[in-house]
Amino acid sequence: MSRRWNCCKVSPQAPPLDFSFRGINFIQDLATEEPRPGPKPIKRSAQGRLLTQSVHLNNNTLNELTDFSEIMQQLLEHPEDLAWLDLSFNDLPNIDPVLTRYGNLRTLNLHGNSIQQLADVDKLAALPHLRSLTLHGNPIEEEKGYR
Repeated sequence: MSRRWNCCKVSPQAPPLDFSFRGINFIQDLATEEPRPGPKPIKRSAQGRLLTQSVHLNNNTLNELTDFSEIMQQLLEHPEDLAWLDLSFNDLPNIDPVLTRYGNLRTLNLHGNSIQQLADVDKLAALPHLRSLTLHGNPIEEEKGYR
C-alpha cells in the first residue's frame, strides 16, 4: 500500500457505490434506493455499512445536496475516507460547502451541471488532496479565466 493511502481505513481498490442513472431527485432517496450492481460486490462492515471510498451519483436530477453528510454516514462505514465523488450530469446550481467536509477527496466530477458562479470553485481550496476536478459543461465555462 502506498503512503498516500495510509490515512484511510478502506482499500482504494474497493468498488464504487454506484447510484448513477437512477433518476434520483433528492439525496435522501439514497437511503432507500438500491445501488447499481457492479462486477464485484462492495464489502460491508459488521454494522452493515459499505466499505468504499467512491460514490457515483452521476446522471441523476439532483439540484441540491441537503442531508448529504447524514446519508453518507448511513451508507459508508468511513465517510471521512471518501476519495472520489461523481456528481456529473445533475442539475446542481452551485458547489455546496458540504463537499469541503471531505478532506480526503481526490477526485470530484461536477461536469454537466448548472454551476454559474466561478467563485463557487474557491470553496474547494479547503480540500488539500483534491487532484482532479471536472467542471466542463457548466455555465461558468462562459466566464473569462474559467480554466
